[in-house]
Amino acid sequence: MRKTINKISIVALALLVTVSFSNCEATKNANNKQKGGVIGAGAGALLGAIIGNNVGNGKNSKIGAVIGGVVGGGAGVLIGKKMDDQAKKIETEVPGAEVERVDDGIVVTFDENSGVYFDTNKSDINAKSKANLDKLAKVFLEFPDTKIVVVGHTDSSGRDDYNLILSEKRAKSVTAYLINDGVAESRFETLWYGETKPKYDNTTAEGRAKNRRVNLAIVPDEKMVNEAKVEASKQ
Repeated sequence: MRKTINKISIVALALLVTVSFSNCEATKNANNKQKGGVIGAGAGALLGAIIGNNVGNGKNSKIGAVIGGVVGGGAGVLIGKKMDDQAKKIETEVPGAEVERVDDGIVVTFDENSGVYFDTNKSDINAKSKANLDKLAKVFLEFPDTKIVVVGHTDSSGRDDYNLILSEKRAKSVTAYLINDGVAESRFETLWYGETKPKYDNTTAEGRAKNRRVNLAIVPDEKMVNEAKVEASKQ
């Protein structure tokens, strides 16, 4: 389900991970296109939604560079509308996926309870997961002017080195499957963090299940940003 972040608060809270979410309906009370018009800061909330804790530890420059900053002004309004439309489409077409509109991007989270999951200690994609990824790929093909960041995570069970490798294999499996479905390879960046970026409490079974997740962050590509800036300059 969709959660919309209050971007005005993001400016004040900078890179804090704790953010407030509003109604879960895809477009209700969202109005991200208007919020995009007043924000020109970094994409700290998007980073937090993808990797969870330890956002500000100085070790996330790579993913931060891929995500980029938030586009403000009239261009931000136009980009916000396009990303709102894409988020709504994903929520409609991929039941069970958790869809968040954050900054200028969209975060889709798949865990053991939300439609794309992996068997214990496995990285191959099962039949149910394939069906949901097929639906997601169709949305990506419909909205081609975005970059897609795939990020793999595990819980804290097992050895650190094993979990890092497992999260890499799972993230790469998702990326490879979407590419095989026709999504351009050039749109993807694939990252993995093992057990180092939990969003939930690893001391509980429920928390561990949610930490065994793959996130997809969908952000505007250079073409979308440039076209939005040109269009905004004419208004």
